[in-house]
Amino acid sequence: MEPIDIGLWVTGGLLAMVLLGMRVAFAAAMAGLVGLVWIFWAKFGYAPDKFTKALTVSVKIAGQVPHSKVSSQALSLIPTFILIGYLAYYAGLTKALFEAAKRWIAWLPGGLAVSTVFATAGFAAVSGASVATSAVFARIAIPEMLKIGYNKQFAAGVVAAGGTLASLIPPSAILVIYAIIVEQDVGKLLLAGFIPGAFSAVIYALLIVGIAVVFKSVGPPVRGFTWKQRFAALPAALPIVFVVVIIICFVYNPFGGDAWGTPTEGGALGAFVVFVMALIKGMKWAQLKSALLDTAKLTVMIFTIIWGVLIYVRFLGFADLPGAFSDWITSIDASPMLILVCILLAYAVLGMFMDAIGMLLLTLPVVYPAVMALNGGEAVSAADSAFGMSGTMCAIWFGILVVKMAEFCLITPPIGLNCFVVAGVRDDLTVQDVFKGVTPFFLADGVTIALLVAFPGIVLFLPSLAG
Repeated sequence: MEPIDIGLWVTGGLLAMVLLGMRVAFAAAMAGLVGLVWIFWAKFGYAPDKFTKALTVSVKIAGQVPHSKVSSQALSLIPTFILIGYLAYYAGLTKALFEAAKRWIAWLPGGLAVSTVFATAGFAAVSGASVATSAVFARIAIPEMLKIGYNKQFAAGVVAAGGTLASLIPPSAILVIYAIIVEQDVGKLLLAGFIPGAFSAVIYALLIVGIAVVFKSVGPPVRGFTWKQRFAALPAALPIVFVVVIIICFVYNPFGGDAWGTPTEGGALGAFVVFVMALIKGMKWAQLKSALLDTAKLTVMIFTIIWGVLIYVRFLGFADLPGAFSDWITSIDASPMLILVCILLAYAVLGMFMDAIGMLLLTLPVVYPAVMALNGGEAVSAADSAFGMSGTMCAIWFGILVVKMAEFCLITPPIGLNCFVVAGVRDDLTVQDVFKGVTPFFLADGVTIALLVAFPGIVLFLPSLAG
């Protein structure tokens, strides 16, 4: 049997295990190890006395993956950015951000829900995890919305959908993972996420206002805040803005010239600044302990998925499945843009059965080379490309598109992780309630993705300025 055939059989087995409910990390690691053993044993002619040798070689290859990949400096961004978010929550900075947004925006139809969306976007700028964002605002925003008569399903849907913004707005753990897999500049990818992230938040806000105008009972406005009260709420929210500015300036150096530090150092500096602010605000040891434990739990979960999937990715290299898929994609007699849209639709379907990080880790080693081939290759110029952009810019643009698809998958049934998190935090909500509440946001995400595909400049404007 040829390596490509082994690759297809093992990949089919992996998908079957995932659909049967096995965790992506363990399913991918098992599939990768079995695939490696199969390939090496096939090279030895399936001789019975060579099976042990094939197993030994495969175990050595698989065993090298966790250290060689996870020791990457870029991955150290993930725990620091997650820590920033949890410290900000336990220090009370998140509640202050929501209060400021409420006083300034809640007068709109559906204004408290709009305030929640913009507050989650602000929190996303200091937290790299959608799950953490959803959990935090399920505790803060939903009680406020229910208090003034919001439909509980709609309130839950707003929080679950708003939490997805953390996947795109830097610092984003998923963007960092994408950059590592496709070997692109982490800084430029994080920079590229700002405008699409803000754009997504605006689309969500417009959808909420539209729903509240049509259905008066869904989201009543909140009035009565004076200008004095509005301005009084700003100082307590400024620390989060201050942290965002510090990270951006440190990594991108607004004065020109070389960056003052790496994204990892910027994340560490941001975590230190938030830690100092938390101490000033009187954070107790119990709160610090909770922040550290929550950070460790989420980091371990993400790293475990990375370990398992990278073993499978190593097997894919031996099976040459990425190269075969690229050749097949480029041989299709259809426009590159149509093929790209079909790939994104496939992500939407796949995301119904897999978590976002696992989905990207499993598919990108195969899909990314195919998309780059569609555009004309890694080194293609904008003039000679299919999508009208250089290879580097195409990698950034596609990265934002697939991460936006990953956001979409965080709220789609039956896996939609953010929906489970919101339901888990709130005893008065079921998962079915949250899924019903997020349904209108599917339309908003569809519009956002279509606009990002049609107008790549939305994504590429800031990275093009960075050079």
